[in-house]
Amino acid sequence: MKRESIYKRYKPAFKSQCASNIPSYWFIFNDSKLLINTNYNLPFTDNLKELSIIPIRTIYLGTLEDHPVYAAEVAEDTKTPESFSFEDLRSLYEFLDEDIYLLAGRAIQIINWDKNHEFCGKCGAFTVTADHEMAKVCPECGHMNFPRISPAVITAIVKNGKLLMAKHSYGGYNRYSLIAGFVEAGETLEEAVMRETEEEVGIKVKNIKYFSSQPWPYPHSLMLGFTAEYDSGEIKVDEKEILDAKWFAPDEIELPPSKMSIASELITWFIEKYSE
Repeated sequence: MKRESIYKRYKPAFKSQCASNIPSYWFIFNDSKLLINTNYNLPFTDNLKELSIIPIRTIYLGTLEDHPVYAAEVAEDTKTPESFSFEDLRSLYEFLDEDIYLLAGRAIQIINWDKNHEFCGKCGAFTVTADHEMAKVCPECGHMNFPRISPAVITAIVKNGKLLMAKHSYGGYNRYSLIAGFVEAGETLEEAVMRETEEEVGIKVKNIKYFSSQPWPYPHSLMLGFTAEYDSGEIKVDEKEILDAKWFAPDEIELPPSKMSIASELITWFIEKYSE
């Protein structure tokens, strides 16, 4: 995405070197919902007991503007502190500082990774957290697990000044969007673009160019944006993931309701480039 790097404000780390009395930023999750106050701010305190919160797991993530950052998970029946609420992360994009939103995405992925790797996937023993890197280590067999991301490609495909858009069978909304899909083992990003396009809508593409990337914590993706040109073939949807697809002129496109996704940026790029 076209923004300043989060690393101008945030420094990742695995062990805190800060004094215990320094106020910390807390990304506290109940399931997938983030705790924020009525002004859309995170808890910022050196003592969670002030909020009567006892986490079931806590992970240090580094510092934001020299203040410690923690991810935490609470039990489902945790009482919500006064003037706070647990809100769905997707719904908060328009209200949170962008770096805070991106860190929230990192935090929920790390929490889920920690929760899902309490036991060794090789021998079943309890794992321990490494003290020098973000890793879960089995003390019995030595097997290690690191936080995983799932790379996915999303592509703006252009033909004679029109953009290919498709209606997906998932997502819960009746809207046309771009062709996208996960990268498979053993293929390049460009090959993933070609395969996904041919699988979903039956056409071939050429002149594939990298556009931008975006972390996407739903649940643990890295979205890699591309542009491409139509090469050959006729649209034939797979009728599984894709229900319909067609070419749209710039003035026929309905912009996504939110600017939070790289799809919105790709569609905006197309409209600005190909509008008369």
